[in-house]
Amino acid sequence: MKIVIIEDERLTATDLQQTLKQIDPSLEIISIIHSVKEGLVYFSENEKPDLIFSDIRLGDGLSFEILNDLQVPVIFCTAYDEYALNAFNANGIGYILKPFTEDSVKEALLKYKKLVGTGQQEIVRQYETLKNMFSFATKPKISSLLIYHKDIVLPIRIVDVAMVYLKNNIVHICTFDLKFYYPNKSLDELEQLMGEQFFRVNRQYLVNRKAVTHASSLLSRKISLSISVPHDEMITISREKAPQFLKWLQAIE
Repeated sequence: MKIVIIEDERLTATDLQQTLKQIDPSLEIISIIHSVKEGLVYFSENEKPDLIFSDIRLGDGLSFEILNDLQVPVIFCTAYDEYALNAFNANGIGYILKPFTEDSVKEALLKYKKLVGTGQQEIVRQYETLKNMFSFATKPKISSLLIYHKDIVLPIRIVDVAMVYLKNNIVHICTFDLKFYYPNKSLDELEQLMGEQFFRVNRQYLVNRKAVTHASSLLSRKISLSISVPHDEMITISREKAPQFLKWLQAIE
């Protein structure tokens, strides 16, 4: 079986390559691609593989730009993202979570056999589902949030929001000038509205990139986040989600 890996984190790509060879030495890793630009050139000049292992967010765009017209089964490699995982599971799409294990990669190879059995039309449908989902999450659909209080409607500009967090089952919006608002939307809904400038660091927090002052490593391999607005609670990011967070933190706005 010929396999292509699409992954912009070079250590992760090498680790996946070695894991695949340990599982089955007969597997042939014919290329490792690190960017959208590199992938478009590669597939314009080379034959399609039997299977692709692909990250979704690359440094210069989404991998769907490469995968759209290939109609090749793909196992997606992703850091923990509850919204993404729900979509994967709902649509029968194969994926492995970072950091992956030998067992999770073995399971992914079994999913490959199921993907092959679905036919090209089903593979295309799955790609479109994911493409639409991530395109929706890429840019904010609104410039302001509307906060309703009795008979007053307050427009709060998204660029003025430092973070959104859940406390005592109530969603709080904190602005850079330390004003607090209480929207009539859930944290999940706000995550989809506010776009790439914000990152869901955990179940309780959605943070603006401009609010992040620095991040620190903890002994548990989690990340502790420091922000520019006063906040009493420690904000942490799991080790599984840390690579995705660091990639987001260095992204070009």
